[in-house]
Amino acid sequence: MLLSNRCRIPYFRAKINRFYMKNIAVIGSGTMGNGIAHVFAMQGFSVTMVDINEKALEKGRATIEKNLDRMLSKGAITEADKAETLAHLSIATDISTVAPHSDLIVEAATENVDLKLKIFRQLDELAPAHCILATNTSSISITKIAAVTGRADKVIGMHFMNPVPVMKLVEVIRGYNTSNEVTETIMELSKKLGKIPVEVNDYPGFVANRILMPMINEAIITLHEGVAGVHEIDQVMKLGMAHPMGPLQLADFIGLDVCLAIMHVLYDGLGNQKYAPCPLLVNMVTAGHLGVKSGSGFYTYTPGSKDLVVAPAFSKK
Repeated sequence: MLLSNRCRIPYFRAKINRFYMKNIAVIGSGTMGNGIAHVFAMQGFSVTMVDINEKALEKGRATIEKNLDRMLSKGAITEADKAETLAHLSIATDISTVAPHSDLIVEAATENVDLKLKIFRQLDELAPAHCILATNTSSISITKIAAVTGRADKVIGMHFMNPVPVMKLVEVIRGYNTSNEVTETIMELSKKLGKIPVEVNDYPGFVANRILMPMINEAIITLHEGVAGVHEIDQVMKLGMAHPMGPLQLADFIGLDVCLAIMHVLYDGLGNQKYAPCPLLVNMVTAGHLGVKSGSGFYTYTPGSKDLVVAPAFSKK
């Protein structure tokens, strides 16, 4: 009989002082990385955003400043709050200069399993024994990631939602060997960020994408089969199901390449034909129509903006 996570004894321990967690490193400066760095810095943590691409780092920092300015214009923060947040934020291109001084490292790199495994092997060698290693993966197995480290009890998922400064949910995913202590620490830490953490177990897609991605995939199948057009499908879900955004527009917002990658994880991990990605999704990704990030997906977008131009970019041939 299998033991539950709560009965399992981790094979490696080093003391974690959850009340003095101070130095945070965030790996990746893209949409999720800069958003995660933003919320930690706003709560007074010393945050270093790390990316091998210096231009990407500068762009990530500029995005944080832009988002702070937006909050300032709405009266959500003061000039002093903005200045203090930026004072808590630094950037670096070399993780080896940051990891040895970190209490928590949150990986927010591209949703690619080989890249994540490479990063976690490196982090395990560089980070101090007490450091928790978290991943913002939206679908990849925490247990698989933890297995390449020597601290599987200290590896956990922190799946933030996009846009990070706005969305309240943090899906906290415990791997097979993640300790109770680490899980409780990350749950408490998420609350300090002003988020609402929800603990889930490590199965393909976790909860959010186990439910969301098949719905998006089914919407794409509905389009592919000619049941209705892009606008019509999204309108039905917005007006009839009270969704703030239709599934096809949401897919564009997430990134069609990310949607495809998650569908592959579900299909490979669960072995059920119902998780097979729609051929239309595969073709669109292959053709480079990735949604907002490429300027076109199911809709077209103003360059550098999430605003729709006018009409759906996709018309079924």
